[in-house]
Amino acid sequence: MGKTIAQKIIGAHLISGNMTPGSEVALKIDQTLTQDATGTMAYLEFETMGIPRVKTEFSIAYVDHNTLQCGFENSDDHRYLQSVAAKHGVYFSRPGNGICHQVHLERFGKPGKTLIGSDSHTPTGGGIGMLAFGAGGMDVAVAMGGGAYYITMPRMFKVNLTGKLRPYVTAKDVSLELLRILSVKGGVGAIIEWGGPGVATLSVPERGTITNMGTELGATTSIFPSDEVTRQFLKAQGREGDYIPLASDPDAEYDRIIDIDLSALKPMIACPHSPDNVVEVSALKDVKVDQVCVGSCTNSSLLDLLKVAAMLKGKTIHPSVSLSVSPGSRQVLTMLSDCGALSDILASGARVLECACGPCIGMGFSPNSGGVSLRTFNRNFLGRSGTKDGQVYLVSPETAVASALTGYITDPTTLAEPLNISMPERFLINDSAVLPPLPPEEGEKAQVLRGPNIKEFPKSKPFADSLTAKLVLKVGDNITTDHIMPAGAKILPYRSNIPYLSQFCFEVCDPDFPSRAKAAGDGVIVGGSNYGQGSSREHAALVPMYLGIRCVIAKSFARIHVANLINAGILPLTFEHPEDYDCLAQDARLTISDIRKGMEEGTLTVTDDQGRSFRTLCHLTQRQQAILLAGGLLNYTKEGGV
Repeated sequence: MGKTIAQKIIGAHLISGNMTPGSEVALKIDQTLTQDATGTMAYLEFETMGIPRVKTEFSIAYVDHNTLQCGFENSDDHRYLQSVAAKHGVYFSRPGNGICHQVHLERFGKPGKTLIGSDSHTPTGGGIGMLAFGAGGMDVAVAMGGGAYYITMPRMFKVNLTGKLRPYVTAKDVSLELLRILSVKGGVGAIIEWGGPGVATLSVPERGTITNMGTELGATTSIFPSDEVTRQFLKAQGREGDYIPLASDPDAEYDRIIDIDLSALKPMIACPHSPDNVVEVSALKDVKVDQVCVGSCTNSSLLDLLKVAAMLKGKTIHPSVSLSVSPGSRQVLTMLSDCGALSDILASGARVLECACGPCIGMGFSPNSGGVSLRTFNRNFLGRSGTKDGQVYLVSPETAVASALTGYITDPTTLAEPLNISMPERFLINDSAVLPPLPPEEGEKAQVLRGPNIKEFPKSKPFADSLTAKLVLKVGDNITTDHIMPAGAKILPYRSNIPYLSQFCFEVCDPDFPSRAKAAGDGVIVGGSNYGQGSSREHAALVPMYLGIRCVIAKSFARIHVANLINAGILPLTFEHPEDYDCLAQDARLTISDIRKGMEEGTLTVTDDQGRSFRTLCHLTQRQQAILLAGGLLNYTKEGGV
């Protein structure tokens, strides 16, 4: 039997395990990336391991999330990241150089290589033929130290593309169409490979948009072939030597095949408050728009913004609309400036923001109360924009600009003239904002600079053989990491200060949760389906652990979050019978007995204070069991675990 692209890369990087779906495999990691919102924790964890220098082929720390330096906290974190990177062999991308996934696609991604990043949208690298995974910071720290990255061997899905996109129909619309088909949990446990004759019609930035949005499907990762389009992109970036061809075998087998005719697609839009709440743009033509944001790691490439500039040229945005444009990298911004496109954007009345994540992570440009905000981003979770009642829709850049010009949600295919924008033959290359690490002999003597906001990594507790704890919070389906540990300008500066951060845990769902969890001592959270979807932020596990949460029982979990729970020493259990969820009430006292034996057998019995018992599933590998019994991955690693 032939192999898929992902199977080939996994096979070439396999350290242990077998490639049967559902089995645990350990992979050698070639590259790592971090960003500043998650990076401080990752490097604190790396320092705790006591390894003097990273052992990957290439590791880089980006600063792209907390770029607003309103107080000392973010500045101190950036200084820490720069100094710890220089000391331990990590490259450092300075604030303003760009969004990690956009810059990595441009300058550092390599077909056939493995990449993990402490950001859930790291699969953007699949647009260039990388096997790229989002992961918790602790997993990234272990990989930087030369350790393996463990995943459950995924199933293989293929999306077979035919035809060619019509004018004003985009890669974003392809992603939204797949979200409409599969939902935010339809890709869980699978790698999505994109193939078929339609692939050759898509540029690398368009492919990056699609693999970026694969994260919203819950997929392990997404990947495109490395072909002539890939080679031309790398050549234009001065990196043709990084090119290798990659394709699936003709007789490769897939667990599911989905056919999409690109020529039949229409502009799509995701309505509040989920990326899979998708309809055609034309269905919402009477919805008035207050704000439009173009950018994020999904749609901030030069190709995207050249189209934006062409649509805005000679026009003025509607008086009732506020429009922001965030270039994805310094390269994008400079090339827009050099060709005059930046002037066309500015002349329209748009506001050009820094080359950073910005509004996507709730860092500025929040909509007005109840305002309708169209965003070219990847997520529209409730409150993520920074405005609790903001009505956020996800769209393509073309739909965004069309709507900014009319003041209403507008189908861009109703515009008169098609755009004629092509990729440049040569990109402007200037990596001066990427600082190399110190040589090893200098790194040994270098000082790591820490500010007062950087606190010690919180300590977790090993598991005894039984646990009695209070059910301190019960929540519903599709709880995101934004629910658990919100982002935004008020909170992000404290990502390296778990004690302070803890007061905002579950603020969206229950502002009293932190005090109640602390008072309980040991606590349990009960959730519905797809618990922990969204960001890879391990703070959504570390902060509950700091507050005393020992166990989360849910109908199902998102992949990255369940790994983060285990790494933090929190026991993840799933209901054997989902209807048992309905029998549990907040404030009940729950007892879990024979934990060690239950882990080994794969089932644990939970009993409440009314004497009712129900079974939960605990499908853990021997390694994961050992991590939990040790009290988390750091404890396990210190004790000699690998």
